[in-house]
Amino acid sequence: MTYYNVVNKQEVFYIMQHIIHQLQKEKKLRLLTSTIMIVFSAFMQCYIMNVFMAPCNLISGGFTGLALLINKVCALVNINFPTQVGIIALNVPAAILCYKHISPRFTFLSCVQFFLVSFFISIFHFEPFFEDQILNVLFGGFLWGFSISLSLRAGGSTGGTDFIAQYVSSKIHRGIWDYVFFYNCAMIVIFGYLCGWIYAGYSILFQFLSTKTISSLYQRYAQITVEFTTNDPDPIIDAFMATCRHGMSVFECYGAYSHRKYYVCKAVISTYELRDVVDNVRKVDPKVLINTYNTVNFYGNFYQKPLE
Repeated sequence: MTYYNVVNKQEVFYIMQHIIHQLQKEKKLRLLTSTIMIVFSAFMQCYIMNVFMAPCNLISGGFTGLALLINKVCALVNINFPTQVGIIALNVPAAILCYKHISPRFTFLSCVQFFLVSFFISIFHFEPFFEDQILNVLFGGFLWGFSISLSLRAGGSTGGTDFIAQYVSSKIHRGIWDYVFFYNCAMIVIFGYLCGWIYAGYSILFQFLSTKTISSLYQRYAQITVEFTTNDPDPIIDAFMATCRHGMSVFECYGAYSHRKYYVCKAVISTYELRDVVDNVRKVDPKVLINTYNTVNFYGNFYQKPLE
């Protein structure tokens, strides 16, 4: 493969990525895209519950895990309590809370997700893929976290503790997925006491993998510092301010190689805003130098765009 072929493929990939990003700005198309992602997320969860979780007698976290736990506890006393009924019964009150305090769109997509999970569980049945328990836990945990991340990236959630996590995160501007993990562990301990500690151990490992996957893939509440180096800061400032609602500090500096005066425009933004900021700034100054690095902690007023 020649150098020019590699460059051309990279350019095509960037152009396609840019077109998709621009299309997502259209409200109706964005809702359609989000709905498709939500449907796929729900189908994935149904598949994972059948293929990876059921053979190992695992439970997940959140309200889905709680519905599974209730189903297993009721089975011990010969009572049939369908998991799909538990999923809906537990999630509806949380959905009402989110509708009032977070976002109608977020609530709608989340409700579509958990209603579809309940529906898919009723009509689909898949055979196990692996016989080995460790493989089931590893693949199942990662894919479960991916399915939740997919629904979150779509602007919705899988309901349950995702509702609560989004509500609290929107108030404190930080992700609380690690705290959700500890809640899930407490629920799994109860499961272990009633159904067997070996299953609880595998379920905690499953939950740990899914939580880490979510933390890695869903970065809405992560912050990043971006620096623009330019010889004309005014167009940079205008493009930045037109894109997001954050402050910017401008420093005068001196180029060691060119011996010319430059300006460094520095700001802290959310990671999900980075693409729009970079695209708009490069439109007004294609030669601007851009440097980004992760912000571990930010103290002070920080504007977090609310969920749609």
